[in-house]
Amino acid sequence: MITRTVSKDPRTTRGDLVHDLVNDLQRTGTKVTKATISNTLCRQGLKSCSARRVPLLKPVHVQARLKFAREHLDDPEEDWENVIWSDETKIELFGKNSTRCVWRRKNAELHPKNTIPTVKHGGGNIMLWGCFSAKGPGRLIRVKERMNGAMYREILGDNLLPSARALKMKRGWVFQHDNDPKHTARATKEWLRKKHFKVLEWPSQSPDLNPIENLWRELKVCVAQRQPQHIIALEEICMEEWAKIPATRRSWDDGRRDCEKRGADLVIIDSRQEQAFLTGFSPAAWVGMTDREREGTWVWVDGTPPDDSLGGEDCGDLRNMTLFLGLNDVNCIVRLQWICEKSLTEL
Repeated sequence: MITRTVSKDPRTTRGDLVHDLVNDLQRTGTKVTKATISNTLCRQGLKSCSARRVPLLKPVHVQARLKFAREHLDDPEEDWENVIWSDETKIELFGKNSTRCVWRRKNAELHPKNTIPTVKHGGGNIMLWGCFSAKGPGRLIRVKERMNGAMYREILGDNLLPSARALKMKRGWVFQHDNDPKHTARATKEWLRKKHFKVLEWPSQSPDLNPIENLWRELKVCVAQRQPQHIIALEEICMEEWAKIPATRRSWDDGRRDCEKRGADLVIIDSRQEQAFLTGFSPAAWVGMTDREREGTWVWVDGTPPDDSLGGEDCGDLRNMTLFLGLNDVNCIVRLQWICEKSLTEL
């Protein structure tokens, strides 16, 4: 009954769940405690998590996404490696990615050393256009004016082909962009046709399908860590951090296989200090944590449990978050960097 209740309505709050179940069961003569409810949900692999934000989809969008998935279901990996992905993003000077951890005592949360100054509307922002492929990042440029179709075509003319050449794309490479009106305007389509660029047909309302979103997230975290104080510095740091993004990325399984070939394994994090040290190298990298055996029950690759547990996908990646072992749960096929660890006794 407990599991059935939350499965029927996942948005049920813990308080409402306890209140309703206790009252319902008491009417049948059965007594149940909060601990019983929590333990039952835990055994079933159910954990209260923040709901993921996803695009609002109409039935026509759902059908288009399903059609796209079916058409490309059996595409070989080599085909996707020959795609240049692109998008625009906005980065705020003092945005939400500026979250930082601090060491402080109780009731010292408002001491200036333990705070991050904030301003209304993020203190200003810049708009960026960028692209990348499986071979690494392409060009990143700042869009200084309100973009229209003519400006978008100018950006592509100045940056798309040079990116393809720098990335050494194979003949017949494919360009991806979303269905923004500037991208789908008749003039833009004609420009792409005259340039003989192949364009990947893209379903509307599908930013979550574009892997460049992972790069934007990583870029914003890295930029926030450097704490730019004005717009000029923000742009400079964005360009510097984009240039640091490595080309080599693999799935969780491929990353682990690479570690094993080296006589090592994906890293196991034992302390706050180790996590802080590792996030200094990369805010997003595969670590040796998985819940494949049982969703919601996380273990390190050596079989030991972590100090904290997560829910969601099946593999863990490192994040510079506010809680110790603040590891993000990510689909295992996402391509990230990976961190190997080898015992000193094996060296």
